[in-house]
Amino acid sequence: MDDAGAAFADLVDLAPAAAFIRDCQGRYLWANHAYAHLYGAVPEELVGKCIEDFDAPAEAVQFRALDQEILTRGTPVRHTLDYRRPDGSAGRAVGHRFPVRENARTCVAGIYVDVTDQLRAMVQWQEAEDNLQALRDHSGLPCALLTANGRVVEASAAAAELFRIGLPDLVGRRAHTLLAPDPGLDRLHRRWNGLIARRTRRLETSAVLVDAQGRQRRAQLHLTTVGHSAARARHVWAVVTHLSLAHDAHPSLTAAQIRILSLLAAGSSNGDIASSLKLSRQTVDYHLSRLRELLGAATRPALVARAYVLGILAPRAWPPRSATAAHPLSTA
Repeated sequence: MDDAGAAFADLVDLAPAAAFIRDCQGRYLWANHAYAHLYGAVPEELVGKCIEDFDAPAEAVQFRALDQEILTRGTPVRHTLDYRRPDGSAGRAVGHRFPVRENARTCVAGIYVDVTDQLRAMVQWQEAEDNLQALRDHSGLPCALLTANGRVVEASAAAAELFRIGLPDLVGRRAHTLLAPDPGLDRLHRRWNGLIARRTRRLETSAVLVDAQGRQRRAQLHLTTVGHSAARARHVWAVVTHLSLAHDAHPSLTAAQIRILSLLAAGSSNGDIASSLKLSRQTVDYHLSRLRELLGAATRPALVARAYVLGILAPRAWPPRSATAAHPLSTA
């Protein structure tokens, strides 16, 4: 054998793919280390022995039939084989059987790659994906997986229902098209950029969402990055946990009006509000009248209630404050 042939023989002998040659009687003429390893042996232990010496009867019958198919057809055939590993567990390999000439006789050669671990990992990945989807859909929480540039790649049925669009139409949308104009958008964008740059792994914030009919809801958002190996986050899970009442868009309230609502919700009288904000009683009365008109509330209690259900005031804060104010536990 020349140097090239010897080098090729060494390459095949030490290749990770399992390879063998058998004669028409099912007797091993040659096997490489990877093939022998499948049986917990070394190549020398296989040569001269038959299929039945290493495989269970049912598998030996299957393998002999495959060998005979090659000898009859005289052409290569691709196979996926199930076999029993030395530890008794089920294995699977993919590869080719083909005819070869060995010492003036036609024999059968095969080369296979064990894909058992790969298939097991794929099954486990699929099970994890199915479990995540079941949790996502049965939790009832609107949630979506977003790319770093804000495109929806996955979403729950509850998210599609929230935006009043079909799930296939939600997937692929840019997240900014689902947000209503709001004074807090600039802050949300800054915090999103910090999340993608991995300055933080998760955050809690709020935003005003708009559905396909133009109705708005203030939502509490929990944003969490997925994967931590890259310098920048590739995906973010967004989960909605609190939603205000759906309503038609109304004019944005001024900072003074929101502060008046906060003090009103805390039980302050008109005089207390005027004193706290250094305003005249007439100015406070005007603002309250204007707020009742904007929010469709006839009384002070109704005005406070509307401020909460419309998401103007934070539902879990005391003293009352704007829903757009920074949350003390907003990052982690």
